[in-house]
Amino acid sequence: MKSSRSWLGLLGFGAAVAAAGIVGARYSPRDLRTKLWYNRLDKPSWNPPNFVFPVVWTALYSLIAVSGWRVWEQKSSPERTRALRLWATQLATNAEWTRLFFGRHQPRQSLLDVIALETQILRYIATAKDVDLGAAACFLPYAAWVAFATVLNAEIARRNPDAGKLWPRAA
Repeated sequence: MKSSRSWLGLLGFGAAVAAAGIVGARYSPRDLRTKLWYNRLDKPSWNPPNFVFPVVWTALYSLIAVSGWRVWEQKSSPERTRALRLWATQLATNAEWTRLFFGRHQPRQSLLDVIALETQILRYIATAKDVDLGAAACFLPYAAWVAFATVLNAEIARRNPDAGKLWPRAA
């Protein structure tokens, strides 16, 4: 039976992930201008349909929260502290990608961000495995998805060198 401190910890990690998701959602294609811009991009045939993204991210965000919580639950150590710092850093980098890609319409800048994100995820996995193997395993699907997202982002940036100019004109 988990203590109330433990459950509050899980709630805290869930809240942190939800906050990052909310920040990212501010720039999502639900906004009409952003949706129009995104629809104008030249995307590869292997770009997933739009309905896939919220399903995948809901699952990944859940795993991200559980992973951070599992590390936090372990005995204090330098590795645990390092893993928790990497966890927080990757979460901030994750939210920044959405702002750069959708909010600022800068696929090239967001590509640099997603490369940094993948690096942070892999560093987290390498660090977390020494603290809690299950926590590291929770990040494996995230690492795979972000690797795919990096390739997709790179292809969109390549195909759309003037992406910032695809802004919808005011009526």
